[in-house]
Amino acid sequence: MLFDLRTYRTRPGTLPKQLALYEELGFEAQKRHLGNPAFYGVVESGDVNAYIHLWQYENAADRETRRKALYDDADWLAYRQAGAELGYQTEQHNTLLKPAKFWLPGTRK
Repeated sequence: MLFDLRTYRTRPGTLPKQLALYEELGFEAQKRHLGNPAFYGVVESGDVNAYIHLWQYENAADRETRRKALYDDADWLAYRQAGAELGYQTEQHNTLLKPAKFWLPGTRK
């Protein structure tokens, strides 16, 4: 299992606009190829101009295959183009994570 943690920063005051754009143009296209994210949310303390999402894959090959399909999707490319034109996003940081051998996803106790 492989997790892809993505942190994006936006210009101050533009986070709601960026999320509205994504909800309108990007979310469905991304879900078609990546499935539902394990988490998608905004930062509540610290860098409040940031949002994060966490995607789960079987392995690196699964991630590569799904992301290639995503970038072949005209709807996704339209979202990316619109986002680039508006310029709300200023920074992106990706971290690939592997679970510790004793952790089981979905358990809280």
